[in-house]
Amino acid sequence: MGNAKSGAVSKEILEELKLNTKFTEDELCQWYENFQKQCPTGRISLEEFEKIYERFFPNSDAKTYAQHVFRSFDTNDDGTLDFKEYIIALHMTSSKTELKLEWAFSLYDVDKDGYITKSEVKEICQAIFRMIPKDKQELLPTDENTPDKRAEKLWSYFKKGDNEKLAEGEFIKGVTENEDALRLIQYDPQN
Repeated sequence: MGNAKSGAVSKEILEELKLNTKFTEDELCQWYENFQKQCPTGRISLEEFEKIYERFFPNSDAKTYAQHVFRSFDTNDDGTLDFKEYIIALHMTSSKTELKLEWAFSLYDVDKDGYITKSEVKEICQAIFRMIPKDKQELLPTDENTPDKRAEKLWSYFKKGDNEKLAEGEFIKGVTENEDALRLIQYDPQN
């Protein structure tokens, strides 16, 4: 009989998430309840995820960036985010800098081969740039006021040739050692 609710998160997933995130059991149950209300199917589709991003960035084109973020969170490549993927993503993006940078690496590793290339940096910089409102783009320094210039500047911090690849450790080290690189890998609408 027990007291388990039919809509409750499974004990197995709950235990795994408690081990691998900073969240308590009560927090996870609350997150699950909210997740079920927002996503009755138990999954977030790419289209739903894009709509979430559109609400956060109403004055810009966040669709491409949202697609890259979604890809980095969809760890089983099934085209949806389940509760576990959602919580892991939430944990990684709201945790210490190193965890955030591990996630950022997966965002930039577009082809998921374990390395970042200059062309992948350009692709993500283009997606980031689309989220920056035109009036804010005009205020950017001249060496980063286009997606290509931003990508060139960011790539230069890693001291890699145009055809070389960047491993995760190199990426994290390069970004933690340079505040400018940390700023360039993301877009903060508050600044």
